Amino acid sequence: MTRLLLSLLLVFAFIPQAFCSSDMQSGDRKSFRASDGASIDAIIGALYACVSGPAGPRDWKRFQALFIPDARLEAVIWRGEGDLSLRVFSVEEYTRRAGEYFKTNGFYEKEIARKVDTFGSIAQVFSTYEGFASVDAPVPLKRGINSMQLFNDGNRWWIVSILWEDERQGVSIPSEYLPGG
Repeated sequence: MTRLLLSLLLVFAFIPQAFCSSDMQSGDRKSFRASDGASIDAIIGALYACVSGPAGPRDWKRFQALFIPDARLEAVIWRGEGDLSLRVFSVEEYTRRAGEYFKTNGFYEKEIARKVDTFGSIAQVFSTYEGFASVDAPVPLKRGINSMQLFNDGNRWWIVSILWEDERQGVSIPSEYLPGG
């Protein structure tokens, strides 16, 4: 029993170190632009840049390189009174589904306010957004908040997860998450 316990302790002691190793550079992470992870501002700016544009393809390799392996994107789905659900995507699932939509639809998402809390190598970001059908559209299609969890491995920032919810009837963005709030 003591030997098993000691073995488990050794394994768990090295998990955080292995997580921060070069394994995080797998897959399409080679497409990552060094400047994209240099700061919280940079990684959030890169995220919005990747999903915004006219109808047509996006730079999904750059998008995927912003995230840790196994990152999750979660959307709160509202279908009417009392009908809420959570749709969870892997980064690959999100790029596949959004990529289909963006083939024939322009979409421009911009951040209008941000609240950041940090501790050590982690950050929690509430990024308030507006989404538009075109770059010159006068009225947004939607507004909401992206709740992002970020991790800095000592070299760069990574997106761990994004949970978002759109503003809707009865659920308005609180003033503290709006410009000047």
